[in-house]
Amino acid sequence: MLGLKPIKLLPARERVASELREAILSRQVSEGAILTLETTAQELGVSITPVREAFQILARDGLIDLKQNKGAVVLGINEKTLREHYQVRAALESAACALCCEGEKDISAVRQCLDRADKALANQDSGSYADYNQSFHYEIWNAAGNEKLRRMLAELWNGLSMGLKSTKEEYAGISQEEHRKIWEAMEKKDADAARKEMEKHIYRSLEDVLTRY
Repeated sequence: MLGLKPIKLLPARERVASELREAILSRQVSEGAILTLETTAQELGVSITPVREAFQILARDGLIDLKQNKGAVVLGINEKTLREHYQVRAALESAACALCCEGEKDISAVRQCLDRADKALANQDSGSYADYNQSFHYEIWNAAGNEKLRRMLAELWNGLSMGLKSTKEEYAGISQEEHRKIWEAMEKKDADAARKEMEKHIYRSLEDVLTRY
């Protein structure tokens, strides 16, 4: 037995919301597109229930407009919408990092995610990085010990935030180095440094995404 913990991913509704949010932010799904519960569930390989819950999350985000016929219309995305989304994520995720530095919080699962991502990248397996990226953030939210904060961050998750100027391999390498700095600050229980490193990580993602607009 290696004593490793399973990689934790977001619950189904947040995973569906993340997939849809990433597709909308990257313009893979264009403004005015009609989304239906049945078609979305079929394409993502999930039941209708998490799709319905994901639609509600995205409607609160202002990304879609829910219709009475159980469908939704994709709304326009602009720089203001994007900046507001990432500003909230930066504030909440940096707060989670600071909480991880208080008391005797167990952040071993965060380190495990970092190590697994290192091995994946060493094997040139950048395709798996999305899961490791997600689990790194997820374990920080868990370790912070604030359930309300964890739920809010799960609903804001938007997956990889690649712009047009980097490949998936380049993005993964940059993101992993930023994750390492976040981890090192938390390991030292340096709340200010952990907060600042997470803020830089989120805002760098925002600037990458803005290259699409």
